[in-house]
Amino acid sequence: MSAFYPDQARAMRRTAAAPKPHAQFAQNWQRLHDQAGEVAELAGLSREKFEGEIAAFPGHLCDAGEAAQELAWQGIEDIDAMLQPGLTALRTITARGQDASVPALALWREFHCARGAILRLTGADHSAAIGRNAA
Repeated sequence: MSAFYPDQARAMRRTAAAPKPHAQFAQNWQRLHDQAGEVAELAGLSREKFEGEIAAFPGHLCDAGEAAQELAWQGIEDIDAMLQPGLTALRTITARGQDASVPALALWREFHCARGAILRLTGADHSAAIGRNAA
């Protein structure tokens, strides 16, 4: 039995399924890569340049189906949920004067794999972007 009246449940489903603005996706995509750059530096890696296939991905996603777009949004939210506490922990470790390179590398690899899964949603060949800086 639902705790919501049927009209409330339908309204919630419509709100959750509402299309999200492309510009917001592009901003979130850029922000995640800025955060991942910080993780890369803490891991002793160079920051990836936000260009080429990676920067163009939000545009390619516009041409993908609605299901791919929704999965990409969920993927970005999942990556953000992973990066936020991870970065907080890495900053805390660094503030204590300890070496954060090993846990930062582990977080970078998790980001890289999750991003690779999102990049594959368009069906385009992003192998160069997926394979770069895989450390």
